[in-house]
Amino acid sequence: MKKLRVVLVAMLAIVSVAAFAFQQKEHKHGKKEGAKYECPMKCEPAKDKAGKCGKCGMDLKKQKEATAQYECPMKCEPAKDKAGKCGKCGMDLKKKA
Repeated sequence: MKKLRVVLVAMLAIVSVAAFAFQQKEHKHGKKEGAKYECPMKCEPAKDKAGKCGKCGMDLKKQKEATAQYECPMKCEPAKDKAGKCGKCGMDLKKKA
């Protein structure tokens, strides 16, 4: 009886470790975020596949990839694509979160 209990506990441990490893692998290598498509008129939220807008019938356009945006901490000017200094107050531009 004791041997059976030890074997069952060992099997349970192996299955638990395997399930955890599989879950971690799926998390790291799971479905990647694909391109998003949106209506030029912004009628509906973005979708994963190209097609037509359900409201206005326009072709969905591929969204542009977001680039790093830098802004003045004092919000003196609109955000810029490059780091540097604010043209109005001279503070260093900070990367947007």
